[in-house]
Amino acid sequence: MSLQVVVNFNVIDESEDWIVVNKPAPLIVHPANCKPEPTLLGGLESLLAFEIANGATLGIVTRLDRDTSGIVLVAKNTEAARQLGWIFERREAEKEYLAIVTGWPEEDRWECAEPIIRAGERGPSEIWVRQVVSPLGRECLTRFQVERRFERDEGKFSLVRCFPETGRMHQIRVHLASSGFPIVGDKIYSGNGAGYLEWMETGWTTELKKRLILPRHALHAAALEIVWSGSLIRWEAELSQDMREFLDGTEISATPGVVIWSRHD
Repeated sequence: MSLQVVVNFNVIDESEDWIVVNKPAPLIVHPANCKPEPTLLGGLESLLAFEIANGATLGIVTRLDRDTSGIVLVAKNTEAARQLGWIFERREAEKEYLAIVTGWPEEDRWECAEPIIRAGERGPSEIWVRQVVSPLGRECLTRFQVERRFERDEGKFSLVRCFPETGRMHQIRVHLASSGFPIVGDKIYSGNGAGYLEWMETGWTTELKKRLILPRHALHAAALEIVWSGSLIRWEAELSQDMREFLDGTEISATPGVVIWSRHD
């Protein structure tokens, strides 16, 4: 049996040391378990096969959740991975995300500095990855700016630009939900996470669509800015099709062309 995998993503920029791509959702970045499925890393390994054969070593620098689209920075060698890692460790990288949230925030700008912790560290949790706001958690800060308020048949929504000052797991999603404006389609943080448990058991259903609207959370890594080799570099990633359709008020189509994956016996 042979396996043919074609992963569709857009290359934004590339050098001898790194490659920057716009990852679609729901493509996973790297293998997470034993389940065989296409990954961004696998697609990059195919794209850069010649460089890898000549000594390149890929290292994911900015990781996104499966359902988050947008910019992923990947190092091509060990030294670049080390230098880029230090940039993020020292919080010298500027990151911007776009999120579509439920509701209209009263303020155009606000910030959330609530510390967060894994729910399972406070007590029993049915969702292993779920994070919660807690004074026992780690330092965490996100700034928010409303870009647009709009309405659809489903209700009132806002497009919010998010500036995470720290890099905690699910930070933006937790802070928006804590502020009272959960991200559209967020199965884990829209409410108590019951939508996620239901989705794990049944898959995407008509009932879940009524509650969550989108089959993935509407979060997009829109821009990344770093200083590299003495020069300031800024990368921007075009907003994903499903989020554009949501903003335009049109019917949401299935995410097209994310992965073409076929088996040949």
